[in-house]
Amino acid sequence: MNKYVSMSVLALVSAGLLAGCGNKADYTMAEQSGTGKPPLPEPRNFLLPPMKVPDGVGWKDGQTPKVAQGLAIARIASGLMHPRQLYTLPNGDVLVVEANSPGTEEVSTPKQLIAGKIKNGSGKGGKGGNRITLLRPTGGPGEWEKHIFIEHLNSPFGVQLIGNTLYVANTNDIVTFPYTPGETHIDAPAQWFTDLPDTINHHWTKALLASPDGRKLYVGVGSNSNITENGLAVEYRRATVLEVDAATGASRIYASGLRNPTGLQWEPQTGALWAIVNERDEIGADLVPDYLTSVRDGGFYGWPYSYWGQHVDRRVQPQRPELVAKAIVPDYGLGSHVAPLGLLMTQGNALPAQYHNGAFISEHGSWDRRPLSGYRVTFVAFPQGHPVGKPQPVVTGFHSPDESELYGAPVGLAQDHDGALLIADDVGNVVWRVTPAVR
Repeated sequence: MNKYVSMSVLALVSAGLLAGCGNKADYTMAEQSGTGKPPLPEPRNFLLPPMKVPDGVGWKDGQTPKVAQGLAIARIASGLMHPRQLYTLPNGDVLVVEANSPGTEEVSTPKQLIAGKIKNGSGKGGKGGNRITLLRPTGGPGEWEKHIFIEHLNSPFGVQLIGNTLYVANTNDIVTFPYTPGETHIDAPAQWFTDLPDTINHHWTKALLASPDGRKLYVGVGSNSNITENGLAVEYRRATVLEVDAATGASRIYASGLRNPTGLQWEPQTGALWAIVNERDEIGADLVPDYLTSVRDGGFYGWPYSYWGQHVDRRVQPQRPELVAKAIVPDYGLGSHVAPLGLLMTQGNALPAQYHNGAFISEHGSWDRRPLSGYRVTFVAFPQGHPVGKPQPVVTGFHSPDESELYGAPVGLAQDHDGALLIADDVGNVVWRVTPAVR
């Protein structure tokens, strides 16, 4: 970058930071503001949003995140290449999907350039492995066996096993591999299954979930922009959950208006499909709450024309009032800019009873807000198949108390065969395992 571009960038950063100083209270609200069924503040416009991300320093030897009372945490894998998602196989092996953005996205605005540099300094832009690693329990304390399971993928994210076929969602397609229980490496080449909407400069991740009967796959596809600044043409079949026939690859839009659905799960008591969604940016530190919601067949959730039901986003033109009128209000707010990237719904596990019948959610953490929000794993209770109460912190301590250093950031979640909670940490390049504390 030449000095003139650098000076322009610095000027824009300064302007953005100053723009965020007009209402100090907007940036000192409690971290859990925007959770549950929140009242929403008025939107604010910025030349650049206020940006704050700690410097990525990783974990020191022996250092771990903090866990709630009654729990313990241990590292079971390290030295990974940006671990994003976890998937437990029927035999107890755990797959770790290692990936990041493909790096081919267009950078069309100063804001994107600046935001990219800030986020890269946190470790969130670390190089992805484009592979899947298999972890196998050793039966004792310490790190598990680690095997390179599948290589040469294209920014993979979601993975699901149906019968003896392993489906992997790359950023641009779904591919399949034959799976044999117990194997530690798949030599067979990937077989193309179906295309997925490709990436321009936003939201490369493709969450993946099989139906209980194995006949369908559900794919979370994020938008190609914040609020259609790249035009509507590039948003074709995006900001959706797609339903894919697992036999033929034929697909349809199951639900739409979900800006970036990064995690999909079946709620075990009701059998309903639920998703975590990353909402839009640049209208305030406390707008718009990211959320957890049930996903209805044919439902429309507002993006880009509105948020949280009928709150119209005036930046989007032309307006579509007929769509806004039918926008579904999400079930449960998680807080603004917490960036939920992992969802695990559970009825029973090895943790204390207060962590049964609910949803674990990993919050990858904010970048356009002061103070920080997210950077933790929470639990939301579902006593009757629906969320109640506030998110309960389960795992915290991913950054320093003064918010200057970032040790790790939670992403994918899974439950191992012993009922422990597993957490992928893509800044620390670690997988953590949470269990009851030994008394």
